[in-house]
Amino acid sequence: MPAVAGLSNIAELLSQKYSERGRAAAERLRSWMSGSLPFTYPEILEKHLDEQHLGLLYDCFWQILPFGTGGRRGRVGYGANRLNPATTALTVQGHCDWLRNLYPGKKLTVVVANDVRVFNDFAGTYKFLGDKHPLLGLSSRSLSKLACEIYAGNGITAYCAEPEKDFAVLSTPELSYLIEKLDTAGGLNLSASHNPPDDNGLKVYDEYGSQPIAPADQRAVEAMEAVSKVNSIPFAEALAEGLVQPIPRDLHHEYVQGYVRLYDNIFQPRANIPVCYTPLCGVGLTTVGDVFHQLKFPIVTPPDQKPDGSFAAIPFRAPNPEVPQATAPAKAFADENGSGVVLSSDPDADRVGLEVKLDDGSWIHFDGNMIAAVLCYFLMLDQHGPRRRGLVLETLVTTKILSKIVDKAGDSWLIDDLLVGFKYVADVLKKLGQHGHYGKIKSSPDQLVLATEESHGVIMIPTIRDKDATPACMYLAALYQRLKTEGRTLFDYYIQILDDLGPFADTSRSIMMIGAEGIFKRDQMMESLRKEPLDNIAGAKLKRVADHWDEKEFGPFVSETDKLPRNVIQYFFDTFIVTVRPSGTEPKLKFYCQLVPDPELAGTRGRQRLAAISDKAEKMAMVVYRELCRRAGVTLNEVGLRLPDIVDVGRKQEFETRTVPKFREAITRGTVHSLDEALSWLKKEAASMTPGADPLPALKEPLKFLCAQWSKESPSPLLNDLQQWASK
Repeated sequence: MPAVAGLSNIAELLSQKYSERGRAAAERLRSWMSGSLPFTYPEILEKHLDEQHLGLLYDCFWQILPFGTGGRRGRVGYGANRLNPATTALTVQGHCDWLRNLYPGKKLTVVVANDVRVFNDFAGTYKFLGDKHPLLGLSSRSLSKLACEIYAGNGITAYCAEPEKDFAVLSTPELSYLIEKLDTAGGLNLSASHNPPDDNGLKVYDEYGSQPIAPADQRAVEAMEAVSKVNSIPFAEALAEGLVQPIPRDLHHEYVQGYVRLYDNIFQPRANIPVCYTPLCGVGLTTVGDVFHQLKFPIVTPPDQKPDGSFAAIPFRAPNPEVPQATAPAKAFADENGSGVVLSSDPDADRVGLEVKLDDGSWIHFDGNMIAAVLCYFLMLDQHGPRRRGLVLETLVTTKILSKIVDKAGDSWLIDDLLVGFKYVADVLKKLGQHGHYGKIKSSPDQLVLATEESHGVIMIPTIRDKDATPACMYLAALYQRLKTEGRTLFDYYIQILDDLGPFADTSRSIMMIGAEGIFKRDQMMESLRKEPLDNIAGAKLKRVADHWDEKEFGPFVSETDKLPRNVIQYFFDTFIVTVRPSGTEPKLKFYCQLVPDPELAGTRGRQRLAAISDKAEKMAMVVYRELCRRAGVTLNEVGLRLPDIVDVGRKQEFETRTVPKFREAITRGTVHSLDEALSWLKKEAASMTPGADPLPALKEPLKFLCAQWSKESPSPLLNDLQQWASK
């Protein structure tokens, strides 16, 4: 395609092709190329001025990277709609201005944290720039140092981990702990949590160690949008002047000892029962790992899964405990080392993962709701557990089985209608501390037993106001070891909970949609649901709709930032609830199917009960997934629906319509003769599905389905081999 000469021609093309949003993109592009803002790299943007990069320029500039759940998160890249030094600097300067307005005339301090991320451009977005350009190698650590320079330039002292080192990390939960412990005005976290490796992000924290909610976050956003000049001083100078300070070492010890006290020697760790733990290449060895060490649990960790910002050892480079495939190498390592459990945490160590080995040697993945049920039951009802009483908090999409546990425990309270995001949990704890009550519930933060959410998050110490994988890991390790001595597994324990309390089940899915077009499709789905509700799912009739944008039912919006977290619609049926919402941190739509006990399943027990309710939940999720896609003009069939949710819906559709027919033809014509040839062919054809990572693990479920279908028509040894490979 011929090059287009000059900014004015590109601006005109943007306006012509993308209308009003294209004109806005063109204006932002002009502003960034003018050099009036810091770190915009005009000389690099000039290399984008070619018609073949028009779509990329539009996606990079059509909006300013949104301020979502507590901060900004997205792809690293050049432009206003990307995470880079410019968007970071403007956000941090805005945070400084906000803090100065909140605390006029005061000497201010903040805590700055970062995880392990390093930008490598695995998606190949910037191949046209060659193998050297300013963003390659951009790390969370380098962005945290930039943030410290800006805080210092505004006269605000920043505490950070080991400031004189090029590489150091601080987890999300420890950041939250330190903000209050050091009596700072707030904090900043440079991390994209569990996102793909080409992403990064930053989150703002208030003086309580939590992310601000509306309308406070609106005022922060307005301060960030008003920034026209960034103040900074070089890091070395800030360090020399005492405006950058190391975090006192003894505070990490205090953080660890807080969990040692909470553990209260509930079970004496057994040296002969190894526990496999992986930080998924993140920072978790500094939190989960140190607490395990203090409690003397025999921990084994895959040697290649220690801190690594490329997440090279993790399948799909997806360091997310919610993704079952992410722990496949750790499960193999556990097998080799005699462990029947894999515990994990994501890169910033706030989410927990659990995989359990069954008696037959296979492994089962526990989702966040199962983990929540096990922990709550253990803490409150297990006769050998702590038998705690008090306060349990959960979001409106977390398993309803917790209400049964709290009711059965007695002398306890449950708050279960919170919007999604731990900042709402933190807000309850703040209000309880300030007023002694939240709504009709009178309590104090010290009475907290458990706060939890479906997306693998837990709080057990109320002074830590963001989720933390550590307490979940330590109790799950203890429970695993105890059950092992009894000849049982955590899976047996979960089935016991269902037998005791009823056949509850939960499943959640995500519809990933990348780029500006994906955001429009996502919004189109939500708009469609408001016009035409999901009134009939699996033959069940709709009883009630709760739209959290309904200001009559849920109160007026208190700010513009109140709209995104309240963009939630719930559909209530007799035995289940379906909830739909856009993610506040990623370009995807999430939905949740929560099943409560069905009278038809009252007679079931044990694995039969679990199988029946799980099958019902999975089938329902498939129906909802397909229906939501239809509303955005996307058709997906059985094959695409079986691909993991980390795969963009457009690539799922492409796999169904293009890759599968080509593969069938290659098999039929004998182009591929052996299993190795077939896998090599698939690996090449599906490479774009999981940029920078092997796509084959993502294809196992669809291949099992396809081989079963094709074998009915024309059985062959190759199909047999493929099916066996996919079943492993």
